[in-house]
Amino acid sequence: MALHFTRAEFAERQRKTRAEMTRQGLDGLLIFRQETMYWLTGYDTEGFVLFQGMYLSVDGRIALCTRSADDLQSRMTSTLEDIRIWRDVEGANPAIDLRSMVQDLGGRGKKIGVEYHAYGLTGQRAKLVDAAFDNFAKLSDASDLVRLLRLVKSPAELAYVRRAGELADDALAVANRMCVPGESIGAIYGEMMNVIMRGDGDPSAMRWPMGGGQDAMLVRYHTGHGKVGAQDQVMFEFASAYRHYHTALMNVVLTGKPDPRHLDMFKAGREALDACWEVVRPGNTVGHIFDTHARSLSKAGYDGCYLNACGYTLGVTYPPNWMDWPMCWHGNPQVLEPGMVFFLHMILLDGRTGLSMSLGETAIVTPRAADLVNHAPREPVLSGSGVARKSAKPAAKKAAKPVRKAAAKRKPAAKRTARSKTKARRR
Repeated sequence: MALHFTRAEFAERQRKTRAEMTRQGLDGLLIFRQETMYWLTGYDTEGFVLFQGMYLSVDGRIALCTRSADDLQSRMTSTLEDIRIWRDVEGANPAIDLRSMVQDLGGRGKKIGVEYHAYGLTGQRAKLVDAAFDNFAKLSDASDLVRLLRLVKSPAELAYVRRAGELADDALAVANRMCVPGESIGAIYGEMMNVIMRGDGDPSAMRWPMGGGQDAMLVRYHTGHGKVGAQDQVMFEFASAYRHYHTALMNVVLTGKPDPRHLDMFKAGREALDACWEVVRPGNTVGHIFDTHARSLSKAGYDGCYLNACGYTLGVTYPPNWMDWPMCWHGNPQVLEPGMVFFLHMILLDGRTGLSMSLGETAIVTPRAADLVNHAPREPVLSGSGVARKSAKPAAKKAAKPVRKAAAKRKPAAKRTARSKTKARRR
C-alpha cells in the first residue's frame, strides 16, 4: 500500500518534532493521538479504540506498541519498522509492554512528554501508563507539542485539503438538489456520502448534524431524521475528507414560502461570515475572528442567538471528531499564519421563534487573504417549487484571492423566479 506523503516529508516532520522536544527539554515523546501517528509515519488505523502507543526518542528512534490486529496494518501503511505486539489475554496490562519498549529505546530515567489529550487514551488507560512509568521516567503533559506543529500545512497537505473542499462542494450540490418536500433526510445524507466516496474521499471523522423543523436547532448528530416538510428549515452541517484531511460546510435549506425572519437571519450570517474572512490574515489572532463574528451578529440584532465559538481549525483528524484546535472563541491568543486551515460557521438559533439559520465554509490562510476551498451559498437556498436553488461553485478554481473578489464572482445559486427576484429587490 502506497504512502500518502513522501518519506522525505515524514522525516522532516519527525525532525521538527525532535527539535521541539529538545526546546522543551524532553528526551522522548509518548504518542497516543492517532492524528500524530499518521502525521509522523503514515500509520493509518482505527485501532486506537484499544490500547496502543508510539514512542519517539529525541535521537530519532521510533517504535509502536500495538495489538496483533494492527501488525500488518502498521507495516503496510507507514514508515515504521520497529513494531511491538502486546498480547490480548485476560489480565493483560499493555502499559507494561509499552514501558518495556521505551526501555529498549533508552527511555529509563528520562524526561518524557505524554499526549494525554487523546481519544484513545481513556482515563483508565492513562492511569495504567502513569503507574507503569512510576519510578521509571519523569512524565509530563505534552499534548500540544505535535498539534501546534500540525497547524501550518505543507503544500502536499493543502492539496488534500483542496480536494476535500471540492468533494464538499459536490455534496452540498446534492443536498440542495434533493432537499424537497417529502424527501427522506436520511436519503439525502446517503447520497451526499455517496458522492464523496465516489470521489475517492473518506467517511468524515464525525457523523453529520442535520435535521428539519425543530431538529434544525440541533447542532449535534441525533438519531431519527424524518422527511423534509412542505414548510421547513433543513440544516446541513457536514465535512468531506480526503486522505483524512477535512473541510466542512454548513447551510440551511428553506422549503415553502420563505419567512422574512429567515431571510434576515441569512443576510446577517452572510455579512458576519464575510466580515470574519476579512480578518483571517497573518498576524491576527483566532480570538479576533470570534470578536468580529460577535460584533456583526449583535449589530444585526441577534445577540443571544449565536454560539460562544464560531469555528475551528481543520486538518487530519480521526473519529470521533473532525474539529481540531484552536477553537474560535473570545480571547484565543493563537496567531494566524499562512498555511493554516479554518472552518468558520455563523450559527443563529432563535429559541423564541424556533428559527434556525447557519452558514459556514472552509478556507486556507494565505499571506494576502483567506482562500476558500469550498463555498457556502451567498443567497438563501429556497425549495418552494420542488427543486432547491443550488449554491454554485466558482467557474474555475484559482490561487488565493481576496474573499470579497471570490464572493463577487460567485454565480447566484440558481435561476430565481420573477416573484423571488421582486422580493429580493424589496429586501
